[in-house]
Amino acid sequence: MDFTFLTNLVVVYGMNVLGALLLAVVGFWIAGLAERGVHRALTASKRIDDTVASFLASLTRYGLLAVVLIAMLQLVGIQATSLLAVLGAASLAVGLALQGTLSNMAAGVMMLLFRPFRVGDQIEVAGKSGAVKELSLFFTELATADNVKILIPNASVWGTAVVNYSAYPTRRVEATVTAPNGDADATAADLARFLEDNPKALAAPAPVISKTGYGDVIELTVRAWTEAAEAATLKYEINRFVAQRRQARAAATRAAE
Repeated sequence: MDFTFLTNLVVVYGMNVLGALLLAVVGFWIAGLAERGVHRALTASKRIDDTVASFLASLTRYGLLAVVLIAMLQLVGIQATSLLAVLGAASLAVGLALQGTLSNMAAGVMMLLFRPFRVGDQIEVAGKSGAVKELSLFFTELATADNVKILIPNASVWGTAVVNYSAYPTRRVEATVTAPNGDADATAADLARFLEDNPKALAAPAPVISKTGYGDVIELTVRAWTEAAEAATLKYEINRFVAQRRQARAAATRAAE
């Protein structure tokens, strides 16, 4: 057995493998650097919003990683032409294996073109809700109200209904409150004055307060328009006002006794 030949073979291929590993480390670093640079350059332009910038930056990163992978294969002795020939012969199997990945990429491109949402929008999709943080090549990233990161495959986002709470500048808030039968009209009048004085409630369209349930306790439905960002706050303030009013009247009744 020619040990010299085996030693030389191990040395040559060992050096190639080490070179490929080094190339992978450098390639990943350059790809990340390029992604951040492209994103920074695109966001500096006022004509390109953050959604497009994030997607194109992600596309740049994965494109560079593909080039690095081909270079690594050539370095360890696998010619790119041979690899492409094998992939071409096995195109059906590769297509089936990458079906989910390719559908996520296609969905990402479609969302980039049609813009169902933008970075920062509050949306609900695929049973999840939160603020859009990023639209990448494969995933849509959301941040929940308690700052939990959610990654949803783009195909799942594109293939289902998207509820965008930030699409329009104003929203209608609807809150249901209750009042004793004999106090419902007074509660409605106080609510009307409260909304009139509340800067978060818009004067037009005017708030509407209607009775929607009858019995010993009357159910009142309050509908008021506000800025989209103030919707949750206004609904909370309506419920708080009714609760505080009820407590104040109960305290006054006890004092009178």
